[in-house]
Amino acid sequence: MTLRDPMARIADELSPERRRRRLALFAALGDSFTAGTGCGRGEAWPELLTAAIRKENPSLELRNLAVEGATSGEVREQLSEAIELEPDLVTVVCGANDALRSTRPDPDRYAANLSAILVGLRGAIPGVRLVTATSPEQWDFLGLGPRTRDRVATGIANVNGATRRIAAELGVPCLDVASHPGLADPRNFGDDGLHPSPLGHRRAARGFAYLLGRSYGIEIPLEGA
Repeated sequence: MTLRDPMARIADELSPERRRRRLALFAALGDSFTAGTGCGRGEAWPELLTAAIRKENPSLELRNLAVEGATSGEVREQLSEAIELEPDLVTVVCGANDALRSTRPDPDRYAANLSAILVGLRGAIPGVRLVTATSPEQWDFLGLGPRTRDRVATGIANVNGATRRIAAELGVPCLDVASHPGLADPRNFGDDGLHPSPLGHRRAARGFAYLLGRSYGIEIPLEGA
């Protein structure tokens, strides 16, 4: 048995037949970033992205399965429900809590969880549009002490390395926000210094819209920040 090149899988997903297929359901898996902690109704990036996609796919539905505080292992528990939904588009963003909630983050365990989620989705839902993302490594507004800040930054950097590796191996598009210059802008964060502000969510939605357009040819007329 010969393993298929990841870029060949991307090419398949960009075939004219799959590009023409309408988007009916978007499932968002993840933690508080995807759940929209601290946001009002309609302000979280999955909601903004869905609203933009509806301009071309008016019947698109969103099922946000993300849970605040979820580690990659807990996001893996969202997999079975996501598969039952048979979505056309899935975002999987996790890993920050693997570092934030542990004094000794385990990037290998995280990699195994992320790989299981992505492989499970791909195997169960042929043709699914699937994307992931890294997590911020810069937390200027969280109020951490120097030692804790260094521990968290190192843990998330290791997690992000695993995310990039798994995404590349599987041919899954990845939005790399780990060292984005916007992380130095306090306007992108809420009062807690951890979760995105409404502006941060708008900018995240634009990033995912760009990634989906570049990777899958999905035209998403998203205006704003």
